[in-house]
Amino acid sequence: MSSVLESADIKNKLEDLSGVVLKPGENPYNALIEAGNDDPAEIQALYAAHRARRNAQQRDKFLASDYKELIIDPYLLRLENPHIEPGFKDPRYCMTFWGRPPIHVLKLADAIQQKLKAIAPKIWLMPLYQMHITTLEIDFSRTAEEIEQLKETLKPSIPRIASYTHQHRARLAKPTISYDLSAFALSFLPAAGEPPLSPAPTAPDSVAVLRQGDGYTYHHLRRDMWDLAKAAGVTVSSRYIVPSAHLTLGRYLTNEDHATPAQRRKWVDAIDEVNRWLETEVWDNAESDLIGEWVVGQEKGLDIRVGTLWYGGGRTVMMGEGF
Repeated sequence: MSSVLESADIKNKLEDLSGVVLKPGENPYNALIEAGNDDPAEIQALYAAHRARRNAQQRDKFLASDYKELIIDPYLLRLENPHIEPGFKDPRYCMTFWGRPPIHVLKLADAIQQKLKAIAPKIWLMPLYQMHITTLEIDFSRTAEEIEQLKETLKPSIPRIASYTHQHRARLAKPTISYDLSAFALSFLPAAGEPPLSPAPTAPDSVAVLRQGDGYTYHHLRRDMWDLAKAAGVTVSSRYIVPSAHLTLGRYLTNEDHATPAQRRKWVDAIDEVNRWLETEVWDNAESDLIGEWVVGQEKGLDIRVGTLWYGGGRTVMMGEGF
């Protein structure tokens, strides 16, 4: 029998630092769109404010005089080190709608992972083939039977949801590393007028695109996913609703690389350096070998996913059509 463990999320609550207040009883994604006056530049600014404030908050935690330790995920620790608890199985079943990054985003993520690994060799890195962005989390930490029932309720709507990005194309830009005491991620902002950088869609791209351009932001896409799930008869029970668009790059499984103040300073300074490099060399740079933009749905539609999903696992119910 598996141990009863405390999730890292309980110790590391992800709060909305954008300043937007959600309204009870309505689609929670509407609040930020309204706060941003349905304007892509204002919506981007709210995402950017959340990202900057959270990174500043977490930097302070790493450098604090009363720093204690990293928040190490006990589930991942056991999965990666089977000797700790032989036979351990993650019991937390989930259902999500994932966006899968195209090849050029995976190349960028790989380059950043290697830069971070050079500073902290013992970090756990998310395998590239498991990377994803959680466009909508339907439910989490349930039994396999409960998730199966959710899937069956959604089943008639899944084909439309999975391929929704084929005709509703939201663009992400300006990636940086976001981090905290439990993990680190490549975080994007909804695009707002930046020059296009992504490769052209694979020809022929003859579908009638219903929504595209930066007026249809990633937050609008998330809003639509929530509405489609609700219309299908499902109650959306996400862990958090925050203005974030991120791919997890990795987590910590030991304190060894961050045990001393000097090591922690080196870590946060390295993240700052990579973020400066991204801003000056990758953002809006058509000459860069690495591309800092992602039109969600390029190459692959949404991945409707069930199972033990926390670290990129589980199984695909349906993958939507890409462009």
